[in-house]
Amino acid sequence: MSSRPVLVVDDDTVSRHVLCQALTQAELRHVAVGSGSEALQKIREVDPCIVVLDLVMPPPDGYEILGHLRAQPETRDLPVVVLTALDADNEIARAFEAGADDFVRKPFKPVELVARIRGQLRLRAVMEELARKEKDAQVVLELTQALASNLDFRGILFTVVQRIAEVAKVDRVSIVLVSEQADLGYVVAASDNAELRDLPIDLSKYPEIRQVLDTGEPLVITDAETHPLLEIVRHGARAHAGARAFASIAILPILYEGRPMGVLFVRSKSTFAFGEHELALCKTVSNAMAIALRNARVLQSLRDQTQKVNVARFEAERRLRSLQRYADFFESSADGIVVIDSEGRLLFSNPKAREITGYSETDFRGRRLGDMFDETDIAKARELRDGFAQGHFPRGVDVRIRNKEGQQATLSINFNSVLREEGVVLCSFRDVTHERTVEADLVKTRDFLRRIIDTSGDAIISADMQGRVLVFNNAAERIYGRPTREVIGSDVRELYPPGVARNIMRMIREGGGRIEGVRTEVLDREKNRVPVALSAAFLYEQETLVGSVGIFTDLREKVRMEQRLAQAQEQLLAQERQAIVAELAGAAAHELNQPLTSVMAYAELIKRRLDAESPVFAAVDVIFNEAERMAEIVRKIGKITRYETKAYVGQAKILDLDKASDEGEDNSVAAALGKAGD
Repeated sequence: MSSRPVLVVDDDTVSRHVLCQALTQAELRHVAVGSGSEALQKIREVDPCIVVLDLVMPPPDGYEILGHLRAQPETRDLPVVVLTALDADNEIARAFEAGADDFVRKPFKPVELVARIRGQLRLRAVMEELARKEKDAQVVLELTQALASNLDFRGILFTVVQRIAEVAKVDRVSIVLVSEQADLGYVVAASDNAELRDLPIDLSKYPEIRQVLDTGEPLVITDAETHPLLEIVRHGARAHAGARAFASIAILPILYEGRPMGVLFVRSKSTFAFGEHELALCKTVSNAMAIALRNARVLQSLRDQTQKVNVARFEAERRLRSLQRYADFFESSADGIVVIDSEGRLLFSNPKAREITGYSETDFRGRRLGDMFDETDIAKARELRDGFAQGHFPRGVDVRIRNKEGQQATLSINFNSVLREEGVVLCSFRDVTHERTVEADLVKTRDFLRRIIDTSGDAIISADMQGRVLVFNNAAERIYGRPTREVIGSDVRELYPPGVARNIMRMIREGGGRIEGVRTEVLDREKNRVPVALSAAFLYEQETLVGSVGIFTDLREKVRMEQRLAQAQEQLLAQERQAIVAELAGAAAHELNQPLTSVMAYAELIKRRLDAESPVFAAVDVIFNEAERMAEIVRKIGKITRYETKAYVGQAKILDLDKASDEGEDNSVAAALGKAGD
């Protein structure tokens, strides 16, 4: 749906509110006005996608607004859905005659209103798309007719790119054709320069064109400042030549019978999102252009360029004949030997070269060396050829090739220039596929072992016989609190408390070259002692002792757990002791209560029968009071809940009844209990 708003025109406040609520629920942007005059002004301000119009309003009413809209060119096709409470057919007919596209009766159903609005928007979108396609078709017809004419073809190409630039609204459109070698391009027409003719460009500096030629697919770059394909371009010669002036790029291949003849290069100075219809237009024109270019003579200048290459080839073949006297030396070589010219064409091959590649001498004749390169090394062939032109002849270059059976092989190639033969290169090579496979497997194994070491939960440290640390993994960093880069190459003895490293080496020797699960200590970065369990062994290369390796398990957490366990056991023991004391106190209190009760009862009985002035009465009274005092002590004993002691005589300790029973009695009671215990 369009991003432009729906304009609601209704003088009734309630009806207008209901309309807006229905549009809001349908997630349609809208603007509402209450009169015809406001509607005419708002149409110019917001450019609505559709108008929902009430017919019956104070002047100007809905009919007058319809007449005004249909009379203006810019609003002639604006969709209008009218609202009316009138049932008369003549009123409906009048509304359609005035220019209404649809109508809804009041009171309306929100679902029906929204459906009719969406239907009108879809219909308008289809009509606009058909109009745009018709316009594009007219442009394509115009350009293809121009390309098919017999007038000045150079001028026609300029007219075509200029017209494309106008229709697509971009800053520059150019046509780049490529030579048969596809490493040199020619700008044959540009929309901003009518005088430009056959401007040569090095395609190695245009990776975006190179990609389109290789893939045969269009390329769209919305932002040239950030696209990774143009990273080299942004820092290379093109950056200084004004390449940054264009922010957006679209490149379409010009294909004839599936082969690229060149590209249509479209550029914009501002960030520009190339739409489907612009790309479709350019693609159609590029297809028509391919046929026209094939039929015309515009490629004649390119053929002139390739003629120079043919001359160079004939010259290389002449040189080959001068090399025949060296052929006998090459025939017996254990390495493959080929001779190539400056363009990479094979001029000579020895038997070993044919054996390695699987190609016969006939297969080699006229073939480029780069044609045998695996697709992953195609770019390397161009780099080598460019290096030959600058006098660079590398040695020991690994190149992946495809032999005649299509199998991949890796060759190690040495390049040399041939004395007194300018432009001729001697290549000697041998098959190193097996060696490189073994090397790759060793690298994978090494990396795998390194990952195992780095991901180990235990610290792994290795040192040579001089004590220099060679391996220090991530777990070791966590134990020691030191980064690997700081430890590698340092003395391993610095990782232990004084004398511990020497003692460990002694134990390894006494243990027959290994120890397991030895508890010891190491020093972290702050010189704090860290408890660890160590398993270590000597390392040998064949029979020679070359170093040692140790695996350290961090015991700090284990030690902390042991300490917590000891504390828990001590607490459990204390709880058991308190439980025993409480049980014993309860039993003692129960057993003592009965005789004390009897003593107090009989003492009270005797007191009642004796005269208060009697000497015996005073003695019985003392017995009663002391028994009562004993009963209080027994009561405290019965309330003992924990084990609490206090000093008594010398080093002896007795139970503190006040603390053990939470009673606030004085210390004399506890002391008396202690004496009674004695």
